[in-house]
Amino acid sequence: MEKNNQTINPAFNDEKKSPQQDLGSSLSRRSFMKQSLAATAGVVAAPELIGQPVQKKGPKPPIRITDLRCAIMGNSPVVRITTDQGIEGYGQAETAKPYLKPFVLFYKEYIVGEDPTNVERVMMKIRRMGSYKPWGSAVSAIEIALWDIAGKAAGIPVYKLLGGKIRDQVRCYNGSVRVERKGTEPKDYMEWAKNVKALPHGFTIVKTALGFHGGMNRTVPNFTLANTSPSASKKDVGRRGPITEYGLKYMEERVAAMKEGLGDEVGLALDMGPGMLLSDAIKFASMVEKYNLMWLEDMLTGDYTPYVLADDYRELSQSTVTPIHTGEQIYLRQNFRELIEKHAVDVLGPDPEDMGGIAEMKWVSEFADLYSIQFAPHGTFDGLIGIAAQVMAGAAMPENYIAFEYCHANPAWWYDIVSGLPDPVVKGGLIDVWDRPGLGIEIDKKGAMQYLSEEDKNFFD
Repeated sequence: MEKNNQTINPAFNDEKKSPQQDLGSSLSRRSFMKQSLAATAGVVAAPELIGQPVQKKGPKPPIRITDLRCAIMGNSPVVRITTDQGIEGYGQAETAKPYLKPFVLFYKEYIVGEDPTNVERVMMKIRRMGSYKPWGSAVSAIEIALWDIAGKAAGIPVYKLLGGKIRDQVRCYNGSVRVERKGTEPKDYMEWAKNVKALPHGFTIVKTALGFHGGMNRTVPNFTLANTSPSASKKDVGRRGPITEYGLKYMEERVAAMKEGLGDEVGLALDMGPGMLLSDAIKFASMVEKYNLMWLEDMLTGDYTPYVLADDYRELSQSTVTPIHTGEQIYLRQNFRELIEKHAVDVLGPDPEDMGGIAEMKWVSEFADLYSIQFAPHGTFDGLIGIAAQVMAGAAMPENYIAFEYCHANPAWWYDIVSGLPDPVVKGGLIDVWDRPGLGIEIDKKGAMQYLSEEDKNFFD
C-alpha cells in the first residue's frame, strides 16, 4: 500500500549509486549551476574561484555630524560643520554680525550625531527654534554648511541637489560695490551713476539707498515732519514718519539725475526704508513711474522689522506700475505666504543668510513663480561663502529670477583665503556657474589662521 502511494519521479531510476557517485554528481551539478550564474551576470568565473565564498560589499555607513563650530573672521560669523568621514561644510552669516556666534552654537546639541546629507531632517529640528534676525541668521548659516557637506558627499555641486541647473550664468546686481558720491546735488548723483556704470564688473542693475534708508531724514532739512535731529545716529528713533512735499520732490530730482547718468543700459533700483507711511509710499511710487525703475524696496517694512504688512503692500502695489519689492528681513516660507497669495508685491528679495537657507529660498521662489512674482534675492553682506551659496541657488531658480545682490569680500583679505570663485568673479554683470562638489569653494586654513582670535584658534582643528 505504501508503494502505491509513492510518487515516482522519472528523473530518477532504481539503480543503486555509490556514495562517491552521488558526491560526484552533486558536485557536477553544483559546478554547472555556479558557472551558469556567473555567465548570466556577464562574468566568466575562474575555475579556482568556483566554490569560494562571494565577498559582498555592505552598505556604506551613514555619515554623522561630529561638531559644529563658529568663528569670527574679520567681522563675519563663519560656520564649520565636521563629520566622522572627514567631510566638512562651511556656511556664513552676514558681515558685521559677530554677535551671532552664541546663537549658532546654541544649535550644536541638536545636530551632532545627525546625518548631514538628510538636510531637511536636520533643519526640521532647528528651524522651529529660529525666528527673524538674529536667530534666523544662525539657522541659515547652518543650513548652507549642510548643503556643502551633502554636495561633497555625493560628489556633485549643490545646484544638482536643488533640482539641477536652469542657467549657466547667474546675474547679480550691484548693491555693495561702493562708489563715492561727492555731494548731494542732482549733478552729484548723475556723476555717481556714470561712475557706477563704468565699473569693470559690467553690472546691468544698480541699487542705491534713498529716503529713510539713505539717512535723508537726518541729513536733509525739512525732509520729514517727524521730530528728528539732524545729528541723530542710525540707531536712534526717527526712521519713520510723514515726508514733506519738499522731501518727496527732493528724492524725485535725484532719481531723475541717476537715470540720466545710467541711461537705458543699466536698471536702477531704490532701497527706501523701512520708514515710509503708506500714503507717502503711494505718492512717491506714482511720482517716479516715468523713470521705469527696476523696483522700490522695503518702503513700508525692512531691516529688523519682524512683521510683513501684506495688506499695506498690496494696496501700495495696486496703486502704481512701479514694481514694489520686499523680503530681506523675512524668515521662513510661511511668512512669505500672505505676500505671495495676495500678490502684495511685484518682486521678492529674501536673503538666504536670513530666511532659513538656500533650499528655503528655492521653495519660496517656486511658489512666487506661480503668481508671476519676480525674484531678486538680497545679499549685500553675505560674503564670499555667501556668493557661492547664491550662485548654487540662483542656477536652479525658476524663470522669475532676476538677479541676486552681489556681495564682495569684507575685509579684502577674504579673496586670499577663499579659492574656487571665478577670476574675475563678475563679468558683464554675470557669474559663471561652476561644477565642483558642494558649494565648490575651499578655505585656505593655514592662511585663515592669522585672522582668527585666540578664542577661535581651534576652529580648524
